[in-house]
Amino acid sequence: MKQLIADFPIQLHEALIIGQSYRFTATKKAFTNVVLTGLGGSGIGGSIIQNFVFDKMKVPFIVNKDYFLPSFVNSNSLVIVSSYSGNTEETIMAMQQAIKAKATIVCITSGGKIAETARKKKFDCILVPAGMPPRACVGYSMVQVLYTLQHFGLIKDNFEKDIKASIKLLKDDSKDIQKKAKVLATKLNGKTPIIYSAPDFEGVAVRFRQQINENGKMLCWHHVIPEMNHNELVGWKDKDNSRAVVILRNKEDYQRTQLRMEINKKVIKKYTSNITELYSKGKSYWEKVFYFIHLTDWVSVDLADMRKQDATEVKVIDFLKGELAKV
Repeated sequence: MKQLIADFPIQLHEALIIGQSYRFTATKKAFTNVVLTGLGGSGIGGSIIQNFVFDKMKVPFIVNKDYFLPSFVNSNSLVIVSSYSGNTEETIMAMQQAIKAKATIVCITSGGKIAETARKKKFDCILVPAGMPPRACVGYSMVQVLYTLQHFGLIKDNFEKDIKASIKLLKDDSKDIQKKAKVLATKLNGKTPIIYSAPDFEGVAVRFRQQINENGKMLCWHHVIPEMNHNELVGWKDKDNSRAVVILRNKEDYQRTQLRMEINKKVIKKYTSNITELYSKGKSYWEKVFYFIHLTDWVSVDLADMRKQDATEVKVIDFLKGELAKV
């Protein structure tokens, strides 16, 4: 897992090559909505892109993480089927519904049943390298979603230069990123991490939470500001230093949101002394996103080391899949 994380900049470079080389067969049309269906490491990229396109796309972009698609999916919908293995049962079922709805379908996978169905149905299918844990391949899948949206005229193509700048940033800051990760992992070790962010970085916060779950083998939770100011903030009533708060911050966060973050710190400090503010680096949205992803991925494997856990194994998920296969 450490090597996969270290190679993240290389993955982004390869993802650009894959996206630039792929030739879509589906023609452009005016969609009324876009649905990305995928779970876990195959779906989190969609959540981050949903944050990105919030103020850029003129039609809704929905991320579906279930067996069932929304009832509004029809022949005017674009459905992006994202499953790294190509065998995710929920995603396969959702894909069958998209076929029945006569939606335009684009698949992003490394193979499996989804690639096979795409081949038979002559759907666009962007293949990414196989043989890795899905959560370690978020760069591959996320970049292909961007190229898909670009092909259909839903977003502009300036993301390419931002991703290239991200690659340079991650390479240049590699040692500093790993140093910061170890410091933060030390603060989180033996604690219950609580992650807060602004709404447009919620996907990144979820990614961080999931990596702590899967790599670090720890429970944690996340919330967004300002929404948590209307509910969760009231829950801070018991002093408990076993809770460790991490606030993901950007200097460009909306000023009222930043003000709320400062006030939240004053409230939360009464109940835990473990509060860390993690600031992004970079000029563009994607530089900030990939900086956070790379840094927090390192945090998750450092936690695994500190807890003497195998960051790669997911035996309990394998057990769950095995039990489901019996039914």
